[in-house]
Amino acid sequence: METNIAFALSQNGAFEKKHFGDADKYQIYHLSNETFKLLYEEMNPFKLMDESSSHGTEKKAGNIIDFLHQKNVSVVVSRKFGTNIKHIVKHFIPVEVSEETPDKVQTILLKHMRWLHEELDKQPGHYNKFVINKGILKLSVQ
Repeated sequence: METNIAFALSQNGAFEKKHFGDADKYQIYHLSNETFKLLYEEMNPFKLMDESSSHGTEKKAGNIIDFLHQKNVSVVVSRKFGTNIKHIVKHFIPVEVSEETPDKVQTILLKHMRWLHEELDKQPGHYNKFVINKGILKLSVQ
């Protein structure tokens, strides 16, 4: 199965303990035949959007969701997710990782892609969150 996956990264290309929407940039990969191919690397134009009034606004979530839909993303990867995860799970599978480097995360994702593909085969509209640390944990988001 082919999948587009968005990584939420810092300026220097590492995963940081920031919410997905607060990442400095996104790298979007196409995964096919167990090979990751970088399609896009774009600065996060929504990083500071509406943050002066409140953190985790629906407008910011909507803009990020639209941005990712344009890139045909189905899986989003970050070290942390905030309150907007309730909107994210309606469109994408969120994967929370503990590793900091994209190379290590790619290796880990390949080991667990069967789980993610099974989740993608579900009826869209409410995906579960996956937490990958030493193993993999599937969580329902309310």
